[in-house]
Amino acid sequence: MATNGAVNGKQAAHKFNPHFTQAVINATGPKASPRVRQVTTSLIQHLHDFARENEITVDEWMAGLELLNEAGRMSDDKRNEGQLLCDIFGFESLVDEITYKLAADAADEPTATAILGPFWRHDAPQKKMGDTIVSGIESKDRTYMHGIVTDFKTGKPVEGAVLDVWHTAPNGLYEQQDPNQPEMNLRGRFTTGKDGKYDFYCLKPVPYPIPYDGPAGKILQAMDRHPYRPAHIHFILTAPGYKPIVTQIFDRNSKYIEDDSVFAVKDSLIVDFKPYQGDPNADFELPYDFKLATYEDAKKHSVAGTTEESGTAVAARI
Repeated sequence: MATNGAVNGKQAAHKFNPHFTQAVINATGPKASPRVRQVTTSLIQHLHDFARENEITVDEWMAGLELLNEAGRMSDDKRNEGQLLCDIFGFESLVDEITYKLAADAADEPTATAILGPFWRHDAPQKKMGDTIVSGIESKDRTYMHGIVTDFKTGKPVEGAVLDVWHTAPNGLYEQQDPNQPEMNLRGRFTTGKDGKYDFYCLKPVPYPIPYDGPAGKILQAMDRHPYRPAHIHFILTAPGYKPIVTQIFDRNSKYIEDDSVFAVKDSLIVDFKPYQGDPNADFELPYDFKLATYEDAKKHSVAGTTEESGTAVAARI
């Protein structure tokens, strides 16, 4: 009989079929690519080991499957609940680190990445430099954000860089969650000129809770975890010839900066909102420069290689 190691000097029998997992792995056909074979083999092994280690029952498996199905039913172009499930387990932040981790000896680095989050929307309105993304909201946290987009290696300004920006309202809701906000409020896209500079008006963001009305919220409650994210502003940056960046910047003084429910905060993305004088449209100023890497430099300075992606490809991927 097949054994599962020695217990008290005696051979203990396998509790479950010791050949089943390998049989499933061996079912992969000869035409599967090496990468598909590597990933699926590892996935099958880990899934089966997880099920055996925890003795997952049919009822528990069905409950988990229904959780995934519910996330799928809730997801649309305004909210990605499946992505939110990945976020609360830290999976998206881990994959982000694996994909974009920079070499430790780099003299300089592109802007750090952070997770996309579940509330990004396609086709945010195109704005002119100096425009505001705020509509229908009175606030004492009006912010003038400005900076320059540069090549991280040469320091030269990047022309044609598109900054796609979005954040919540002061009530902690993104516009698609809030029927009282105008469509596409607190969202916009800005394109740099030859000088690489950008500027626009937004709001100083606030912390907010992950919604409790879906599978991610149910899991947080079951795990006795808080749902809050620190105050942050989302960005996607794309430019011809450069590796796209998906990132967030975080208010240093925000609650939960040390305890983000989705584990996305990085030190280099923490910023200071400074009181601003002399501009009737702004209460705070936020200067922040973005540094992009060309595809070739991204390959040299990342642990994992990267393939070229256009802005359209990024949108399709995320």
